[in-house]
Amino acid sequence: MTNPTLYIVLGFVSGVLSGLLGVGGAIILIPALIYLFGFSQHMAQGTTLAVMVPPIGILAAWMYYKHGAVNLNGALFICMGFIIGGLCGAGLAVNIPAEPLKKIFGILLTITGLRMIFFK
Repeated sequence: MTNPTLYIVLGFVSGVLSGLLGVGGAIILIPALIYLFGFSQHMAQGTTLAVMVPPIGILAAWMYYKHGAVNLNGALFICMGFIIGGLCGAGLAVNIPAEPLKKIFGILLTITGLRMIFFK
């Protein structure tokens, strides 16, 4: 199992970016879990859904869980970091003018998309 602290840091960073840019966890978490933690695509998606379970994905996460594609420990620790990170990111976002925030969001989406398309 990966060090829980690394999962918490991932949760915090994705929470900050989510609060800052309004992006869903999937844009941050899925690529991070694949490229930084070595998860398969299915495991990354299932674990991300487990992180977002309360309001969003309980049935989808359950389906992934039944197929062995949810890392519950990772989801729990990421969730811990995500809560604090989301608060911090939202606090930053409300103090950034709309135009720079829009550009930051676009850059993040572009980098993530290019990485998913062109790299292993």
